[in-house]
Amino acid sequence: MEKYYIVDRSILPDSFDKVIQARKLLETGKASNVSDAVKMVNISRGTYYKYKDLVFLPDESTSDRKAVFSMILDHEPGILSKVLLIISESNASVLTINQDIPIHNMASVSISLDISHMTGTINDLIDKLRGYEFISNVQLIAVE
Repeated sequence: MEKYYIVDRSILPDSFDKVIQARKLLETGKASNVSDAVKMVNISRGTYYKYKDLVFLPDESTSDRKAVFSMILDHEPGILSKVLLIISESNASVLTINQDIPIHNMASVSISLDISHMTGTINDLIDKLRGYEFISNVQLIAVE
């Protein structure tokens, strides 16, 4: 989370707001494709694609917060259980787990969490996970 900022929209370019508007037009079906949406809000397709995955409004209508992590785990019995215990101790709730077939005794795992009631910060959880020798390459993929 250290790479994210909360800023007043008045200091941001108008195109950020228009990207959000275009995305809403697509989500609600008011625009049938990206070309229509960008025409409706008067931005280029390039601007839309450049920022569409980078600018968001906080969703005040819901208290759910979600995060997706990826990591590499040693392929040994009980390792995933230890990861789940670490997550549980932070008061986060597992939504999904995807584990690839282990190759060279290492398994790629992605875990999505409900972090609405998590104690501590996301960085605290990442640091805790990185602190174990059987877990490597811990990455925060997305936060909602």
